[in-house]
Amino acid sequence: MKGHEAILRQFLVNGLDHMFGNPGTVEQGFLDALSDVPEMKYILTLQESIAVLCADGYARSRFKPALVQIHSSPGLGNAIGNLYQAMKGHSPLIVIGGDAGIKYQAMDAQMAADLVAMAEPVTKWSAMVQHPSSLLRMVRRAIKVASTPPCGPVYLCLPEDILDSEITEEIFPAHIPSFSTIPSNDDLDRLASWIEDSEKPILLLGDGVAWTGGNKSVERLAEQIGAKVYSADGGEINFPDNHPLNYGSTGHMFGDASLPIMQSCDLCIALGCYLLPEVYPHLGDIFNKNTKIIHIDTDVNQIAKNHRVDLSFVAKPGTVISALNKKIEKLPEDWKANAKKRRETYEESSPVLNNNIDKTYEVKPLHKSDQYDGKGCAMKSGFFIKTLSELLPEKHLIFDEALTNSPPINKYIPGKIPGERMLTRGGSLGTGFPGAVGAKLAFPEKEVIGFSGDGGSMYTIQVLWTAARHNIAAKFIVCQNRSYHLLQLNIGKFWEERGIKNRDLPIAFDLSKPQIDFSEIARSFSVSAETVVKPDEVEPAIKRMLASKEPYLINLVLDGNIHPELIGVHCGQ
Repeated sequence: MKGHEAILRQFLVNGLDHMFGNPGTVEQGFLDALSDVPEMKYILTLQESIAVLCADGYARSRFKPALVQIHSSPGLGNAIGNLYQAMKGHSPLIVIGGDAGIKYQAMDAQMAADLVAMAEPVTKWSAMVQHPSSLLRMVRRAIKVASTPPCGPVYLCLPEDILDSEITEEIFPAHIPSFSTIPSNDDLDRLASWIEDSEKPILLLGDGVAWTGGNKSVERLAEQIGAKVYSADGGEINFPDNHPLNYGSTGHMFGDASLPIMQSCDLCIALGCYLLPEVYPHLGDIFNKNTKIIHIDTDVNQIAKNHRVDLSFVAKPGTVISALNKKIEKLPEDWKANAKKRRETYEESSPVLNNNIDKTYEVKPLHKSDQYDGKGCAMKSGFFIKTLSELLPEKHLIFDEALTNSPPINKYIPGKIPGERMLTRGGSLGTGFPGAVGAKLAFPEKEVIGFSGDGGSMYTIQVLWTAARHNIAAKFIVCQNRSYHLLQLNIGKFWEERGIKNRDLPIAFDLSKPQIDFSEIARSFSVSAETVVKPDEVEPAIKRMLASKEPYLINLVLDGNIHPELIGVHCGQ
């Protein structure tokens, strides 16, 4: 059997039966072999970055690997930004790329590049197959590396002359080792004693909790010890959005914002997370001298990477915490009473219960419906999201990239268990819609809805074509505030740090002129769509969307800080 077919059958024995891709010249033989292996389903996308993001949604929703095919140097270049996204999101992607052939390596031919070196900064492992006898062995290694905690993307370059060769290697599944390590009894006793002595414990959670099945154990721990719970590195549901001990995120932008949280505790238990993944992290010690820090993760590289740690375990968080919970159950009754009081105090002041979301996002429209024109008078997202929550079926998954509109989503469509809500990771824009396509393909029985802003959605809007082509009935919501609103919110911090007085927002953040008609774009890709401007249009539009058995888009026109009158042909605009 030729390498073209052998590699496809190797993927199949590992349960990889969907391939997200964009074809190129040097992969022609490989793609031709798909005709001989009908079990492999090829999902065609119109650009390599979209292939990566669809696979990312597919892998993250299943907590299992996904397969991506891309072209050589230009294709890999297109994919790199979203491979970074996948790496930050711990997404186990096996990315295969074509090359003209080993024999052409010294020729400096068209599209020749060091593909392995290009991929290395954004992958766990990057390699090129050098000989036919190693083809399947390296594929199995790639699957193992991608699937072993910390999970992440790998890149394997497949020269055409290797794939044209006869393969005699046996095909058998790659082996994935277990990380179910249980700490020693002494270590668990020490950790339990620190918990017993603590008066202000906090938990920091990352996706290592969801990916290793630790949600229930961690929830039990928080309730037993009376701890505030913060997300420090999360895009999955690591703790219920609506749990009163959920105190939200430490923030992904500024270390100065998370510093008061870290210094408020006398015990910090970090589970499956990176400390701390901010764009502008605090450079000094973030903990008080007497604070005890425990870090539990399957990624040894993250433990004590940037900050001191007193006790750590390279293990699945859920495995350690399950054993720890049994120790805590045996602590004295007077301690349990104090922990219960602390829990009740934290629950009473919980941001989940005490917030201004209804007012800030206008859950109830402030004006009569006919006054809304989407220009001088435009809705905020709260009413739409609350209405959607009332109509959404029980089995659903929300892929949320509309970050400035996440608060009402978290309140009215809270993720309670893994697989109900996913967030963008890594800072890449355009993840929401391809992520929803991948998740819907993984779970066709669920109602899958991707939220994105107008700025973010334009990075990958052509994924609507893929959804229509393969009849992947994901639903799409564009939150069209006609701006890069997150940048508008963040620049205030920049002004503060530089001593700049508040002034007009940069016009480069304004997307209002010309206003993009997302409904027309969707229909041009054969996706049904409609634009919603008025409150009385909301419920009928949502009902039509949910009733559709095909992909469907709603362009939701929202209030925004925009100034189309200032936009013209001027430097910097």
